[in-house]
Amino acid sequence: MLYKVLKAKLHWARVSSKDLNYEGSIVIDEELMRRCGILPYESVLIVNVETGGRFETYAIPGGKGEIKVNGGTARLSEVGDRLIIMAFAWMEPEEARSHRPKVLVLNERNEVVVEK
Repeated sequence: MLYKVLKAKLHWARVSSKDLNYEGSIVIDEELMRRCGILPYESVLIVNVETGGRFETYAIPGGKGEIKVNGGTARLSEVGDRLIIMAFAWMEPEEARSHRPKVLVLNERNEVVVEK
């Protein structure tokens, strides 16, 4: 049996921009993606802390400090909203028991203030 466990989390990422006319996805600062282990085009679950809304999309690498919500999901966030961006992995029980997710807590400029 496999367990779905949290692999990576960007906590309190701030929406820096949005584009309703883009096909979809969320653009995330490439360095943040690298540091927490989110791969380009990987599926991510996003919670908007301001509204409680949730949506799933895929991650695209972006520029420094960039958190850009695209496509229809742009209607679910406003610039300045805090997001929790999570990626998950399927693991065998042995691996899941010892696994610890990579968590980055961000400030209002999407800079890392805590790394776990």
